[in-house]
Order: sequence, then C-alpha cells, then structure tokens
Amino acid sequence: MSWLLNLYETYESNLDLVGKIEKKHNEQEYTLLPVSHTTQNAHIEVEITEDGEFHSATVIDKSDASTLIPCTEDSASRAGAKIAPYPLHDKLSYVAGDYAAYGGEIKKEEPFPYYIKQLEDWANSPYAVANVKSIYRYLSKGRLIQDLVKEKILYLDAKNRLLDKWDKDAESLYGARPRIFSVIAGEQASAFVRFNVYSPTKMLTKVWKDQEMYDSFVRFYNSKLGDEDLCYVTGRTLPATDKHANKIRNAADKAKLISANDTSGFTFRGRFNQSHEAASISYEVSQKAHNALKWLINHQGKMIDQRVFLVWGNDELDIPGFTEDYFSIDPTPVATKERISFTNKEFAIEVAKALDGYRNQLSSSSNGKANVNILVLDSATTGRMAVLYYRNMDKELYLDKLVKWHSTCAWLHQYRKDDNGNFVRFYGAPATKDIAFAAYGPRASDKIVKGLMERMLPCMIDGRKIPSDVVASAFRRASNPVSMEKWEWEKTLSITCALISKEQEGFNVALDKENNDRNYLFGRLLAVADVLERRALGDEERATNAIRYMNAFSRHPERTWKTIQACLQPYQARLGTKAIYWAKIIDEVASRIPADKFNNKPLSGLYLLGFYSQRHELYQKKETNETTEESI
Repeated sequence: MSWLLNLYETYESNLDLVGKIEKKHNEQEYTLLPVSHTTQNAHIEVEITEDGEFHSATVIDKSDASTLIPCTEDSASRAGAKIAPYPLHDKLSYVAGDYAAYGGEIKKEEPFPYYIKQLEDWANSPYAVANVKSIYRYLSKGRLIQDLVKEKILYLDAKNRLLDKWDKDAESLYGARPRIFSVIAGEQASAFVRFNVYSPTKMLTKVWKDQEMYDSFVRFYNSKLGDEDLCYVTGRTLPATDKHANKIRNAADKAKLISANDTSGFTFRGRFNQSHEAASISYEVSQKAHNALKWLINHQGKMIDQRVFLVWGNDELDIPGFTEDYFSIDPTPVATKERISFTNKEFAIEVAKALDGYRNQLSSSSNGKANVNILVLDSATTGRMAVLYYRNMDKELYLDKLVKWHSTCAWLHQYRKDDNGNFVRFYGAPATKDIAFAAYGPRASDKIVKGLMERMLPCMIDGRKIPSDVVASAFRRASNPVSMEKWEWEKTLSITCALISKEQEGFNVALDKENNDRNYLFGRLLAVADVLERRALGDEERATNAIRYMNAFSRHPERTWKTIQACLQPYQARLGTKAIYWAKIIDEVASRIPADKFNNKPLSGLYLLGFYSQRHELYQKKETNETTEESI
C-alpha cells in the first residue's frame, strides 16, 4: 500500500495543477485529472446554445481528440454489454435518444434512458451549473442523430439507417469519403461524442476544460458515494470502492492495478468472502492515486513496449531517472564533459556537483525529509497490470547511488547530439536503453530492451554486479566491428568499455602505461596497428586491417597479430621515417608481454580498454610530436 499512499500524497502536493492542461514534447495534451474524471478520445464535437438548442457539430481531428470527461465508478470500469453511462460525454448509443430509430443495435436494453436519467439527476441537483442544464435540455429531446445527419456529420444508407462502413454502395450515394470514417476505427455507431455550449455574446471555456464543471460533478458525485469503511492506505474511515481506474498508460489502456471482480476465481477465494475483507481502499484515495500515476507517467515516465519506468519525489517531481546517461541528468553541462583524465574518485566529485541542484531542491522543498519513489509497471494481459518493482528511498541515498553508478560505470562517449545536431563528447555512464542496443544490436525488440532495463535497475540501486551475459554479449559485438557501420561500432565500443570498467573497477580512459596485464597490452598493440594504418591511408575511408581482423584477434591474438603485422609493412614503407616512431611503440608494448603469455589464449574484455585508451592517447597527440622518440 505504500506506493498508493505516496501517489496519493503526490496528488495532494500538486492540487494547484489539477485540470491544468500540459503538453508533452509531441504536443499531446495531458493533465492531472480531477477526482471522478478520466480521459477519452472523442470523434464528434456538438455545440449547443445556452437555451438548449442544437447549434453546430464538427468531426474532431485526431490531434485534438483527447477529452477530459466526468465518470462514475461503474462507467470507468464498464466492459462488454454492461450498461454504465458516462455522466456527460459518451458514445452515440448512449447520448442519442433516436439511436434505435436509425437502426442502432440494442443488445439487451436501450442505454439512453439510463444516460439521460443520470444526467437529469445532475442537472436538477443543487450542484449543477448552467452548462449542464443546457446540454440536458437539448439531449432530452432525443434528436441528436437527426441533427448530425442534417449537419452532414453522420450518414445514412438507402434504408435510412446509419451506415455500418464506407463501401462502394455508400460511395455511389455520397461520392467522396466523409471525414467521420477517417477518425473512427469501426462503424459510425461507435463514435464518441463530446458536448460544448456556444454563446454568441461571450467567450465560454470549453466544457471539458472548465474548472467549474469539474467541481460541479465532483460535488454531485460525492453526495452519491456509498458506505464508509476503513481505508487501508490512509487509516481513515471514508466511502470505499471496489472499482478502480484503468487507462493508466494511455486512453486505450484497459489494464488495472487493483481488481477484485473474480468472485469465482483465485483473487480472494479461500481466504475471504468479500473483496473488501482482503483490502479496503477509499474512493478518494483510489481516484487521487491513480490520477497522480497517470499524470506522472505522462510528465516524466519512460515507456518501453508498454512497460513503465518511473522515478519521482512526493514534494519535488524533477528527480533524475536511473535510465538516463550522465549527459541527460546533468542540469548544468560544464567543461568537465571535455575532460577525460578523471579517476573514479575525481569524477564522482564532479557527478555529485552536477546532482547538487537536485539535492538542494529536495532539501529546500521538504526540510530534508523528501523521499524518492522508483516504480516499474507492466501488464501480462489486457486486463491486469502489476507492480514489477517498487522502492521508496531517502533522497540522499538515491542520489548517492546515482553518483556511484555514473562515476564507476563511466567512459568517454561521442554518440549524443546537441541542439544543433552536432556530436558531443561526454564522460559518464551510458543510458540503460543504449546498453541494451550495445549488447543486442539496434534491432533488438522492445521486449528485450525493457527486460534489460529492468535487470539493470538492481545494479544501480542495490550495487549488484552487471549481469555477465550482458557484458559478454556487448564484448562480442564490440570485437566484431566489420558487422556494423563505423558510428554504431564506436558507440558499442565505448559503452562496452564502460561496462567492463565497472566490472573490473579502477580503469578509466586515460592510458595506464604501467599496466602489464596480457589482455590490456594486446589491446594496446591492436590500437597502434589501427592508428598507424589509418595515418598512412590518409583520406581513404576503408577499414584498417586491425579493424578487419579484430574479431579473430580477440580469439587468437598471437596467430592474428602475425597476420596484422605482416599487413602493416607496406604502410610503414609509405610513412617513411615516421614509421620508426610507430615501430618503437609496437616494440615497447610487445616487450612487456612475457613470452609464455604471448599465445593464442582468447582475450578478456580488458583488451578493449587497452585498445580504446591507447587509440585515444595516439589521436590526442599532434602531428608535430609524432616524430619524437617519447615512449607511449
């Protein structure tokens, strides 16, 4: 219940944002829903005059379809043939009194009487506002489809019935395909209708964006709530509910986190007679917690194949996520991104400085008592959702865990772009999604990616070791550059080096000239061969022999090195006297490998660190220094 309590407290901390429309990066609108409200994609918008007369109607563009609507406990969880009308906006079969007259299919009972009775109760209540009364007066006349047909929003067939689909017969009647068939997935009868009130003399707020309308229905519905019971979340006695919200991840999401409708199955049978005996949750807490969760997912959640990864603070929402790389979480990018000679301790200090902004925000907003929530959600079926992972941590501990992760799984990367589209070098830990692509390739399915992201979570939060299969897979791909484009291999290489440095501990990008490990030295040899040939090739873009033979070199270093060294001779000749410099580097590195270890035993991931560091060191040196006899 702690995750529900924290979501409830988050809602209470952000009451000033309830009903305020926000936009995501793709311009999609979302809001912190009021209690007793949900969202629905509407297809038709009907405008009604203040006197309760039909004014006009339009087909809604898909980009503007999301609509905030009032809902009851029953309507929020209706399914199949169950009759449970939404209080105001709803499907054509509910809101049109002439639905049956135009051939609408009625399965058991006609839904309109239930809808109009509920709307009448609201319109005649002391909580009703003028807009509700205007809409009720019009809909009670039962002529909505007739007006929509006259307005050329809906279309009838030759038998004066609603068209089921647009076909050749319909085309012969009407010609061009109407807009309504472009926005609905099924037949016209499935269209969802939203209502607005039109005034020629004053500017009125859209009904589904009107705070007065929200408050009106909340007050009305609160007066209808059922018996009180002990709320297991807050410990208070409040009106309870056994129907909980869906549409958690999006407007079409039917999966629920809390459900107790299986009275003959295994939900609570054998332990309790009624669902509330297992756990009783108040209507208010359920509504506010679920609405806060929906809002947080839109506001800052990361979703991969419908699996939600969410990090938030009860008092301060803007918390750095565990799925991002250091380039993303640093709120004040500084020159440290250009520096590469960090030790782990030094870089940990730099990361801590970058996170101090979050640390100070949290402290000032909550007197140092704020916690951080980490939540992972997914659904195995269309109707059931589960909490796969949940942690509530002290903010200081969480930020310390992030500092450790970003400073120990760090390497130099150059695959991110700035606002101008230019590649930016940064030092730090890669994002979990990029780790997945490094290990399994850019075509890895979302199912694989979300699975890896979940597996990496304990490595960051609990300090566990990175799964060995992930490191091994990334190592194999990084050792096979000819299977990828150059940019992809460079990205895979730097991410793999970050994983291996985390696994080995103590390694960084700066070349360790005192390291005499066989694997590290062989990696250095390969890097020298690569840079030597690249310098000799000049503007030619083809892969060097060192790159072409890299995969074989990792498995049979002694045998492959003979081949690579033989291939280097023409390039050494092309370099002339400069080749002396390169030969001395090769001799100096090779001499450190003991004779008994200069063999064909496969190399470990450490050779990639030696390769990267040596290559980076050589590329940093200017041409004017290449003829010196300085030892590398």
